[in-house]
Order: sequence, then structure tokens, then C-alpha cells
Amino acid sequence: MTQALDAAALATLFTEARSQNGWTPEPVSDDLLRQVYDLARMGPTSANCSPARFVFVRTPEAKERLKPALSASNVDKTMTAPVTVIVAWDKTFYDKLPALFPHADARAWFTGSPEVAHETAFRNGTLQAAYLILAARALGLDAGPMSGFDKAKVDAEFFDGTTWTVNFIVNLGHGDASKVFGRLPRLAFDEACTLA
Repeated sequence: MTQALDAAALATLFTEARSQNGWTPEPVSDDLLRQVYDLARMGPTSANCSPARFVFVRTPEAKERLKPALSASNVDKTMTAPVTVIVAWDKTFYDKLPALFPHADARAWFTGSPEVAHETAFRNGTLQAAYLILAARALGLDAGPMSGFDKAKVDAEFFDGTTWTVNFIVNLGHGDASKVFGRLPRLAFDEACTLA
């Protein structure tokens, strides 16, 4: 049975969590990255399709491969982040459905319509990326998601010859509080929601 989280947990995940623009030198272990993924993968996706794919860029050599694709304003914070996650989605995610959703021929739902496959993969892959950010926060990391990069360059450098394509990028590590911007406003319930 689901129970409400306490105020401290909600602060960690939402109310006090901030998008990070700078990082401390504290490293992030591969074991912790595995824990982040193992937690994030438990979030729901339609028909358990799980189209997201993640490249954890953590070596200087891999960072240099990513650097030419970054917008100028994103270079420093990405190059100094302990880990940069290239969040991608697999265009042929449906090939995994016989194992992921064995109680129906779910693969056939997508092989006949490239449009449905694309929409499903993009939507659910983005959802899984949000789970990854929350999982990282839940396990003591900070996150800095961003979309300032050249998609074609990332795909060419990291996904050439594969069925993966980049969605966005997330820096992970321990944030430098002095580099955080002031909290920006959010839309009020009545501005963003209706009750039907």
C-alpha cells in the first residue's frame, strides 16, 4: 500500500531540489550509477515498453567526445560534472517487448506504425528520464538536465550505426550551491490545471 512521503523526502525530490549549474569534485561511483538505474527502471511505462537508453559519460575522453556538441553555455558545467548522462531512446524498443510484456503480442502494436512507435518511445523515454532524475536525487545526487546541444552531433558521435537517438542530457554529481540560480516561479494550480 502506498504511503505519503514525509516532508524531508519531498524536499529531497521536489521542493528543495534544484537544477545544478556547478559541481563539487566529489566523485560518483559506477556502483551508485547502477543503483540509480536500478531504481529508475522500476517506474511505469506503457506496456512496460522501457524505451529509454542511458549513456553514463564519466571519463575525460568521453567528455571530450561530447564537448563539440554542447551549447557554449553548457560546456563548463558539463565538463566539470562527475557524470553526464546522455538520455536516449531506442527506435526499435519493441524488439524487447516479448520479454518485457510477455502476456500479449505487444511488439505487433508498434511494428506496423512508425508514427505510433516514435510517439510511444519518445513519450515513455522522456518519462523514464524523469524517473532517473528522481532516482538520482533519492540516492543523494544532484541533477542538472539540459537541452542545449546539437542532436545530430551527439547521435553521430555516440549512436552511429545503432537504433538509439538522443533526447536530452543530464549532469549528475554533488552540486555546488554557490552556482545555483534563484528559484524561479512555477504556475499556480489555477493557471495550469482544471478540474473536470
